[in-house]
Amino acid sequence: MKRFTIVLAALAMLMSTAAFAEDGAALFKAKCALCHGANGEGKMGPALKGKTDISDVLTNGGKAKAPHTKPFNVTADQAKAIADYVATLK
Repeated sequence: MKRFTIVLAALAMLMSTAAFAEDGAALFKAKCALCHGANGEGKMGPALKGKTDISDVLTNGGKAKAPHTKPFNVTADQAKAIADYVATLK
């Protein structure tokens, strides 16, 4: 029983660490890079470098006639991770 309790406690600690945080770079490459370029430079879609409303557009939708007029298919945590990653692009 003691071993079970230790394993359970260890799993609980692991789940609360950054190891399970969303990976903004991987999400960006999987969901955004096709249109916005690998470095956010713009490709079929606009450049994202310097944009500060990424999370808002992904969760609430963008301007009329834009591809992201409706919320994008990501969670709020994923949207934040992508926005944080985009902020690092130079």
